[in-house]
Amino acid sequence: MPIAKKVISPILEKPYKVKKFSVIDTHSNKYTNTNLLGKWHVVYFYPKDMTSGCTIEANDFQKKLKLFKELDCNVMGVSKDSCVSHQKFVEKENLTFLLLSDEELKMCEAFEVWKEKSMYGKKYMGVERSTFLINPEGFVVAEWRKVKVTDHVKEVFNVLKNIQKN
Repeated sequence: MPIAKKVISPILEKPYKVKKFSVIDTHSNKYTNTNLLGKWHVVYFYPKDMTSGCTIEANDFQKKLKLFKELDCNVMGVSKDSCVSHQKFVEKENLTFLLLSDEELKMCEAFEVWKEKSMYGKKYMGVERSTFLINPEGFVVAEWRKVKVTDHVKEVFNVLKNIQKN
């Protein structure tokens, strides 16, 4: 008899307030936790501009961006890459949503996505691919940790749609 896989809902029983942070966007404008108030936001953290998984994820969000906007939801990506790197990524992939540069790890630490990772037996620190759904009051209402890129954006959209319906 096959063992049923336990499905864990990304919707939080106890939403929590976004911690304070200050970073800059692709155009070197200051962006803080207060910018997340007033509408829905999907904030996704990714390891590095222009790498395979990160490019697929960015393009998946771009393809569904119109649907997110129809639900009054902004999408933004965050990595520790520089604004210059982000600008190249935006231009190469024709991204129209905001990318935030967190070179000082302020936002990564606020969302607890700066983690020890391991590849080929070597340990190092890096961004754990994660996504957060934030309501207009500035509370994280759903989160996805250790994200697998395949079908992730579709799942985030469906959760947003279901939360807004209820």
